[in-house]
Amino acid sequence: MKWLTFWNCISILVLSFAFFFFYCHTYTSTPSLMAEQSSKSIYDFTVKDISGNDVSLNNYSGKVLLIVNVASQCGLTQTNYKELNVLYEKYKNQGFEILAFPCNQFAGQEPGNNEEIQEVVCTRFKAEFPIFDKVEVNGKNAAPLYKFLKEQKGGIFGDGIKWNFTKFLVNKEGKVVDRYAPTTSPLKIEVRDIIVLIYFK
Repeated sequence: MKWLTFWNCISILVLSFAFFFFYCHTYTSTPSLMAEQSSKSIYDFTVKDISGNDVSLNNYSGKVLLIVNVASQCGLTQTNYKELNVLYEKYKNQGFEILAFPCNQFAGQEPGNNEEIQEVVCTRFKAEFPIFDKVEVNGKNAAPLYKFLKEQKGGIFGDGIKWNFTKFLVNKEGKVVDRYAPTTSPLKIEVRDIIVLIYFK
């Protein structure tokens, strides 16, 4: 009976310690960690432009951003570039920017080097918005910016980017507020989301 009582005491002590550890970890460590993560914005990132120069995304502070992974040989290329150009021309002087990141991870549809990509984008598609260094958006070598974007806004079937021309909308505070599928027309989100962020938030 004494041994039973002894082991009961030991069990109670172990359970008490476990509860104390869980309580401290959950209500002390986790909130501070969550606060740290929630305070992060895209302004914390530096990327490279198409010429290989470092660009701090803090340069775009106070602007509404549409971040897109692009490709030159995709079935979605023509319509997306056409509509992105329309949006950019309309709102580039109203606090709106499009940041395009070439990516070759989807059926090898952006095979060129940076010089070739810039040539195609500027001459064939007449894009005037910033084009950045070719990046990977999925996998262990994914660009840190894209890891962050996916963490902030996951997709319907997992966080991974599914195809070319996935779009992320960022507000003036650098927070990711929405994500759109590759097939979502840029012009379809103009009135519903982009104009609202530019003029009313």
